Formats: sequence, C-alpha cells, structure tokens
Amino acid sequence: MDIDFAKGAVEAILFASGEPVAAKRLAEVLDIELPTIQRVLTMIADECEKPGRGTVLLKLQDSYQLATKNQFAPQVRQALEVRRNTPLSQAAMEVLAIIAYNQPVTRSFIEQVRGIDSSSIVSNLCDKGLVEEHSRLDLPGRPIAYKTTENFLRCFGLSSIEQLPPVRDFLPPEDGDGAETAEPETES
Repeated sequence: MDIDFAKGAVEAILFASGEPVAAKRLAEVLDIELPTIQRVLTMIADECEKPGRGTVLLKLQDSYQLATKNQFAPQVRQALEVRRNTPLSQAAMEVLAIIAYNQPVTRSFIEQVRGIDSSSIVSNLCDKGLVEEHSRLDLPGRPIAYKTTENFLRCFGLSSIEQLPPVRDFLPPEDGDGAETAEPETES
C-alpha cells in the first residue's frame, strides 16, 4: 500500500471515529504491519504540528485520536455553540485523584480515604466519562472497582497514567532537618 494512501486512510479513520483508535486496529483494517502504521502516525503527528494546522494527533496509551488544538477551542466552541462544561469541584478532583493514583479502586476505598460518602461524585465522574467500571471484585457483595478512562487522559493532557506527577510532589515539605518541633516543657 502506498504510504500517502495509508496516511490519508489513517487520518480519515481517526477523523470519522471521533474516538481513540488502537494502532493495532488501524494495522488490521488497512492490512499493514504495525511498524508501518507507527511510522504513518508519526508523519501525521508531524504534519499536525505545522503552523496553520487546526488539529493535533493525541496518543492515548496504545490508541490515537485526532483533536482540535487548544488554541482554537474558543472558535470551535462558538461555531458549535457548545456551552462550557462546569469545572470539577474540589471534592470531585479529590475522588478523581484517589482513583487515578490507586486504580482500580472501590467506592468504599474512596470513602475510607475521604471519610465521607462519595457515591454521587463517582457517579458524576462516570457520567462525564472520566472514570468507568473496571471490574467486580471477588469479595462479599462483589463491589465494583473503578478506573480512569482515555477521556481522563485526554482532558489532563496525558498519554498514559504513568505520566501522573509523583505523589511526593503534593506532600507538604518537611521542617528543616526533618525533626519534629517539640513544645517547651514548663514547670508547674
């Protein structure tokens, strides 16, 4: 298959899909070896980076998706009259972080970490497509385990969950030499 034809076919598939498509699936559909598909995807990504292009090729784990560049979001939103999504609350961000860093996790684990009922937040995150049901655990009651989605990766600009910053980046700094400050003793 001609490389230009393959490039056009891959771009057309990704555009029409609107969802991430696995590189392996592209190779199967076009009857091309995976290394060739990877080369084609690299060529498309390079072309998208050129000035004046409105799309970008996103790599989401082993899948790829065409998306509009962030710089054109206001124009796209205005043209499509799309209302801006409500930002996530602090509680939703907490739940999302718990799931992202510990996945797959159950609702009871999330609630144990937060110390408060989080079922409505988990449902809301599922509705937004940021988390999904991963499996049912082999425990009494067969609880559902949740994990993040490709949409989560896309929204946070990540290629894979391994790109999350380390948890230590969010911990408070230790006091000087790491020793705790003791209260002075007073005599009675």
